[in-house]
Amino acid sequence: MAIHQIVLNQDALLGWFTKNISPILTINDGDSVRFQTLDGGWGSDIDGKRTKKFLRYENAGHALIGPIKINGAKQGMVLEVEINEIIPGSYGFTSAGQWPNWQNIKTNLTGYDEITLDWRLDKKNMVGQCEVNGRIFTVALKPFLGIMGMPPDEEGIHSTSPPRNCGGNIDCKELVKGSVLYLPISVDGAFFAAGDGHAAQGDGEVSCQAIECPMELIDLTFHLRNDLQIKTPRANTPSGWITFGFHEDLNEATVIALNEMLNLLGELYGLNRVEAMALGSSVIDLRITQIVNGVKGVHACLPHGALR
Repeated sequence: MAIHQIVLNQDALLGWFTKNISPILTINDGDSVRFQTLDGGWGSDIDGKRTKKFLRYENAGHALIGPIKINGAKQGMVLEVEINEIIPGSYGFTSAGQWPNWQNIKTNLTGYDEITLDWRLDKKNMVGQCEVNGRIFTVALKPFLGIMGMPPDEEGIHSTSPPRNCGGNIDCKELVKGSVLYLPISVDGAFFAAGDGHAAQGDGEVSCQAIECPMELIDLTFHLRNDLQIKTPRANTPSGWITFGFHEDLNEATVIALNEMLNLLGELYGLNRVEAMALGSSVIDLRITQIVNGVKGVHACLPHGALR
């Protein structure tokens, strides 16, 4: 089992998901990969300040690292991604207002000029600080990658914006260090890519942005699983098990996440679906993952130790 290092340069960057490109790295089952990322808007960390020294591809979305090909990965398998380490860079930013997305329209924010908060990230104490109207605000940092995933099984290039059953712009704040993400493999070879670093985010990502930041170090280990049969992503995080639902309609996303949680409860405890629903009603939390990517996300959470 090897440990691979990806050097952050133009050749390692990707602005979309696709299987129609040569991989930047080919690895084996059980290998680990370490890399840095730009922030989602193609900015990099130079002496604690944001700069855009890397060329953004035409029509590109978020800045991703990849694709990474995994030998032996076949469509229909499950890709297990262990998140070993996540270390943010020293700056972050969050914008809000003006842009005519649906939530800004509904909350009457389109009449305001857009503002951008500049965050200073303290990696030692894991806090971020920004100034608003002369006051300093402090938040705890809980860094994660907004995007981890594979391309759909279709030719061409595919947007980084929506979450898909094969991963993508999931934007789930629970996917911190120590989590294991399970993704249905959509294409032979997997062609995994990742990016869109977030230093902290609330459920929903309500302004369309978290604390967007580059990542100083991401360390992931990849395993191929033949023994799992899942159609949507799930994760085992430090706080509990999570199942995901993605759909343009928030109600439909909720149903997908809940259905998969009932399946998981059946696997873990040998329950039928109505038993799982009855027991689950006392311990399952439903959370809005994000509302800003066109395809909305809901995740169902089963805290560790909640059922004994």
